[in-house]
Amino acid sequence: MKFTDGYWLMREGVQASWAKQLADARIEDDRLTLYAAVRRVERRGQTLNSPLLTVECFSPAEGVIGVRSVHHDGEEDRGPRFSLASAPGHAGKTSTDGSVVELSSGPLTLRVDTAEPWRLDFVADERVLTSAGSRGTGFATDPEGRHFSIGQLSLGVGELVYGLGERFTPFTKNGQSVDIWQADGGTASEQAYKNVPFYLTNRGYGVFVNHPGLVSYEIGSESVGQVQFSVEGQSVEYLVIHGPTPKEILDRYTALTGRPALPPAWSFGLWLSTSFTTDYDEETVTRFVRGMAERDIPLSVFHFDCFWMREYQWCDFTWDPAVFPDPEGMLARLKEQGLRVSVWINPYIGQKSPLFAEARRLGYLVRKANGDVWQWDMWQAGMALVDFTNPEAREWFAGKLRVLAGQGVDCFKTDFGERVPTDVVWHDGSDPERMHNYYTQLYNETVFRALTELRGEGEAVLFARSATAGGQQFPVHWGGDCESTFDAMAESLRGGLSLGLSGFGFWSHDIGGFEGTPTPATFKRWAQFGLLSSHSRLHGSNSYRVPWHYDEEAVTVTRDFTRLKHRLMPYLYRAAEQARESGTPVMRAMLLEFPDDPSCHVLDRQYMLGGDILVAPVFTEDGTVEYYVPAGTWTHLLSGEQVQGPGWRRERFGFDSLPLLARPGSVIPFGAEDETPEYAWADGVTLRVHAPADGVETVTTVPAPGGTPATFRIRREGDTVTVTAEGAPGAWRVEIAGPEGYAEPVAADPGAASLSVPVAG
Repeated sequence: MKFTDGYWLMREGVQASWAKQLADARIEDDRLTLYAAVRRVERRGQTLNSPLLTVECFSPAEGVIGVRSVHHDGEEDRGPRFSLASAPGHAGKTSTDGSVVELSSGPLTLRVDTAEPWRLDFVADERVLTSAGSRGTGFATDPEGRHFSIGQLSLGVGELVYGLGERFTPFTKNGQSVDIWQADGGTASEQAYKNVPFYLTNRGYGVFVNHPGLVSYEIGSESVGQVQFSVEGQSVEYLVIHGPTPKEILDRYTALTGRPALPPAWSFGLWLSTSFTTDYDEETVTRFVRGMAERDIPLSVFHFDCFWMREYQWCDFTWDPAVFPDPEGMLARLKEQGLRVSVWINPYIGQKSPLFAEARRLGYLVRKANGDVWQWDMWQAGMALVDFTNPEAREWFAGKLRVLAGQGVDCFKTDFGERVPTDVVWHDGSDPERMHNYYTQLYNETVFRALTELRGEGEAVLFARSATAGGQQFPVHWGGDCESTFDAMAESLRGGLSLGLSGFGFWSHDIGGFEGTPTPATFKRWAQFGLLSSHSRLHGSNSYRVPWHYDEEAVTVTRDFTRLKHRLMPYLYRAAEQARESGTPVMRAMLLEFPDDPSCHVLDRQYMLGGDILVAPVFTEDGTVEYYVPAGTWTHLLSGEQVQGPGWRRERFGFDSLPLLARPGSVIPFGAEDETPEYAWADGVTLRVHAPADGVETVTTVPAPGGTPATFRIRREGDTVTVTAEGAPGAWRVEIAGPEGYAEPVAADPGAASLSVPVAG
């Protein structure tokens, strides 16, 4: 929200006050409480008839400093609240030096000069990262009398802003106005399904606004050198999070808001959907599954979209008996083919559903102030909303899922969660404005916890559309409703990279796009992109997404890249573990891996898959792609060609390839199996070694879920690469990349502890 009219004036009807002068300070061992006057006070009489802001400064974890600015502190906080994990035993440390007061937390310091005009400086390594200056702390009222609390932090020259959830607008957010407000807006507008009040910049810090409701950002827009955020109410709280690298910022941020759970290995395989409004029954499903098998396309998950239930009755969690007369038998038959099963759900109950009357009688539906059940006809006729603030309603909802799990359902696509009204009363008394965004957290948590209880730790996985801060704990999330075009493919990638920079480790999208039907070229390029994402699903709206509906080459592309992904599972699963351990996403904006290369700071049409594979999807009909290669000698994983960086390249690729480059010095483990993502990844693994530096040791870990991982230490000395193995269960091989492509792999004997391989060229 903008409050000013240019630099000098306020907008009509707006009255604003900003902290101008420190009136007093309370200094404790681990926190500061600052009292800020909104005018210059030179004599005692000027303290009358004038507001005083209370500014509390604290540190919940090392490298994190929080600021809570309050106008009137009598406002009742009715929740909900983000669940933040403060570091056990951590405390900030205060100090004074003349007129300067400081609060320090690890490498980050908040510095206030009490003798100067109001200013909060956030300092690391004696460098000011950002500041709340003359309009950095304040409040405003609008013509309707609404009260807003405002924070404003400076941007430096060349500083770029990222994140704020899954946003499909330009990747760097400078110049944009962004409202953190859940909406079902597709992927082609400024609205977003996943809104997160957290941003980071390329200058070594991030900022989390600890408010679950509407946060309105002006990012170099109202004031071109500032990021402004405002919330309706008497207070605003934000946390400045030091890095200095983007990875370290995400590490600290996800330590506070929650780390992603580790999805099961089978979920990384290919998912096939019935699509949305298409006709389907068991015969259709069987035909599709059989068609994939006949074409040697490995399939891991089959998904039933909305019409597995009867029309007008979403959700009643009951298979349509006219279409699926024997659901248990059908699911058993799918399981016999090695498939997992996903079904679509949402948190809404249509009036025709038998569950509407049941939930109404039990008090499990959200109500208006007069006691009526809140309803409307958008999406489902007479639709009501499950009240997840009621523990009994959560248990009731989870009970419906247990029945499906007992039939053989493995996971759920948790659709929607954005259409949440604000003119209602919640069971726990939550503020309706704050609950609008937060509702999705309760919804997805309810489903994820139920799956964890049913299937066990590490076996729960969702396919979720909506989320807010903390939602990364319940993977996987997908990008929502997009068109079936190259433009939509690119906007989807922008959204995914933005979400990754907002703390989410796993992300997917509808291969081929959702609305409409893609051209064969679009489908094939999207299949490459989708199978080089953390999770991969074929899905559409009113047309099927089986590859043979496009052309035979689409079958080949889908088969080859599915099998490639399976062989990359030892590498991908290690990247997944890194997401769980430190919050670094599997699909990484180039900025994350190359923060010191300014050319990488704006790249949004390519990404790093894990830390060592560069992917540049093709967004053109003729196969032309422009992409940037950072410094060093990179190796094309499919052709073995070596590519020298830094620099831009413009090339044309057939449908059997795309820019897929291994990082200089990397060791990429390729598994021996390509039929399934679930196998003993270290048994028969091939270690592809790329441009190793002389005298440098690289450690590569091959995971083993439920067992001991294998560790390989690779070191080059002159013309020889020596590999030492620890915990390798069987045979393994080494394949060295050289100027002429990959050399013939050299095999180690089963149980061998080391192997030396000559380096060509």
